[in-house]
Amino acid sequence: MAGTLSIFGTQQFKPSGAYAVPISGGKLYTLAAGETNTPQTVYQDVGLTIAHPNPITLDESGFVPPAYVADGYLKYRLTDADGVTIREYDNQMVVGPSSGSGGGGGGGVDPTTVFATGYSMWQPFSGSLTGWVRENGRTIGSATSGATERANPDCEPLFSFIWNNYSDTLCPVSTGRGVSASADWSANKTIQLLDFRNCAPAGLDDMGNSAAGGFANVPVVTGGVTTAGSVIGESLHTLTEGELAQHDHTVFPHDPQHDHDQLGTAQGSGMGGPGGLPYTFPQSAKTSKSSTGITLWSDGDGTGTQNKVGKSGSNTAHNNVQKTVLGTFYRKL
Repeated sequence: MAGTLSIFGTQQFKPSGAYAVPISGGKLYTLAAGETNTPQTVYQDVGLTIAHPNPITLDESGFVPPAYVADGYLKYRLTDADGVTIREYDNQMVVGPSSGSGGGGGGGVDPTTVFATGYSMWQPFSGSLTGWVRENGRTIGSATSGATERANPDCEPLFSFIWNNYSDTLCPVSTGRGVSASADWSANKTIQLLDFRNCAPAGLDDMGNSAAGGFANVPVVTGGVTTAGSVIGESLHTLTEGELAQHDHTVFPHDPQHDHDQLGTAQGSGMGGPGGLPYTFPQSAKTSKSSTGITLWSDGDGTGTQNKVGKSGSNTAHNNVQKTVLGTFYRKL
């Protein structure tokens, strides 16, 4: 199921005046056939388990190490140490047996049916996965970069993919982006992976069409609703008064019975006044002041039970998370 390309295991030269000199420190990029800049992984062994870095760096004599790849077609680009393209060829057929029994190649492998560098997948398990890194907001880079998710030469293809496909806002480069992904990689910088912790996937608001507007008023955490790799939404939300459904309160007064004391009201005369003169009782007097005792009650819960009118609830945020299966998002090296 594996073969090789004719350029692997060869010494490469470039013109220099009347002579040809080895492409010392040159770079060999392996790309998916028919694509402009989609990396395609090649391997150091016929079992396709130990990946080469992409690009492969030629040694000081311009030698390309042996490499193997799944049956099918590839594109490759050869540059010198300064990044100047020497040659580029597309649709190069992988040469070699399509099985361990020998013989010529078969129908080949459709490159659209295999994972290429930068492809993402979700799996319902945790932990690392060979050939992949987790999209957890940590970083990748070279062996001496100090990257926190993976620091290894096999990260270069993904480093370049992220650098070219996501802005520095979403995937920042340590100490800032330079002139190119290759330059930043050579400077042993790190690049941050997208952070999909606590996230579920959803389609972009436009996705190649006009914006549908389905994410109006949804909080944006990073990026925007038409930018791939962005994060939107919230897991908890406190309702505002304007978000409540229209409703009525059934309110009626409750007035407990009570009495008011009152001064005497009888009128008469007698002979007990000063000097034996007659006097008259007061006819009436003002009542003493008292609160009315009226309280408003409401049938707030719809059961007919009387409840005092007033505030209720606690402003506690409610949960917006649907029933969800948890796992890990991975990104192909």
